[in-house]
Amino acid sequence: MEGILQTFGLDWPKFISQVIIVLLVYFILSKYAFGPVLAMLEARRSRIAEGESNLKAIEAELSRAEEKVQGMLNQANLDAERLITEARESAEAVRGQKTQEAIKEAQSIIEKAREASRLEHESAMNELRRDFGRLVIDATSKVTGKVLDDGDQKRINEETAGQVAL
Repeated sequence: MEGILQTFGLDWPKFISQVIIVLLVYFILSKYAFGPVLAMLEARRSRIAEGESNLKAIEAELSRAEEKVQGMLNQANLDAERLITEARESAEAVRGQKTQEAIKEAQSIIEKAREASRLEHESAMNELRRDFGRLVIDATSKVTGKVLDDGDQKRINEETAGQVAL
């Protein structure tokens, strides 16, 4: 074995001193370099994990907010449709009411026109009776050759009016 050690140039005192130096460097680096670096990496890892959990919470909150907004939009659409329906029904009711009022007003106008026509007809009939009575009186006075006094004229008018019923 000694031959192999000399072939590779292994010197025990140098080897042991190098192992001691490597161990010292390792302990110093682990205390002053590796420890803070590992602590910093662990802090970063925890911040990243915390950020990911916050991101998941934010995504969940965003999803709930979107659902809430969609629900509000759906409710607003339903309210708008209800208001439009109510407006149509109200307009239909007002139109129906105005139609009924117009029909009543037209019936009132027709009734007034009928009444006016009836009164005008009665007036024309009375005037016709008077004219007819005068014609009968004139014809009677010409036929009889007698001048009729007021009593005779009244009696002839009444008889003629009774016989002429238009």
